[in-house]
Amino acid sequence: MIIQISSGQGPSECQLAVAKLYEALQEEYGDLEILSETRGAEKNCFDSIRFRTKQDLSNLEGTVLWICPSPFRKNHKRKNWYVDVSVLPDQAEIGAEEEYRIEKFHCGGKGGQNVNKVESGVRIIHVPTALTAQSTQERSQYQNRQKAMEILRKKLAKLQREQQEEQINAAWREHSRIVRGNPVRTYVGEKFILRKGKEAEQ
Repeated sequence: MIIQISSGQGPSECQLAVAKLYEALQEEYGDLEILSETRGAEKNCFDSIRFRTKQDLSNLEGTVLWICPSPFRKNHKRKNWYVDVSVLPDQAEIGAEEEYRIEKFHCGGKGGQNVNKVESGVRIIHVPTALTAQSTQERSQYQNRQKAMEILRKKLAKLQREQQEEQINAAWREHSRIVRGNPVRTYVGEKFILRKGKEAEQ
């Protein structure tokens, strides 16, 4: 699962909340792996952090509220800072040997008796994506397998580029979307303590 924490168009306080939320989630779940990050204007602040986790964090999707006086602007009246948590489309994992199914078949057409007697045609299916490539051009099964794999890898590379583009587009769409009110979580104070229940809104 790929998650993005974003400050949207928020000020440095929201960017600091992004960093604090990531640290809190890392401590809570333990297996977060940063994929990309965009630094904010102030030290230790982030406009957005995109990370991967093997755990299901879909319940965190939405707005997270941090209630704290501004650490950057003294006497600033605002104390509610919002960040967005979004689940982004994941990419298909490709390349593992067990993800391919190889089928052999008789080649038809010209080529003499050998073509019809030997299973020289090869079809390779990438199981997770159902993409298929086959080759009957070469006389040996080994060469056809190599050719089919080359074709399939090109198809998989194209699919991966498309997925990466969709992920980037989704990240940009979610980056500016922050819905204030009804936060999925509320943290308070400079120590970023999680508050639960109705008191979270006070």
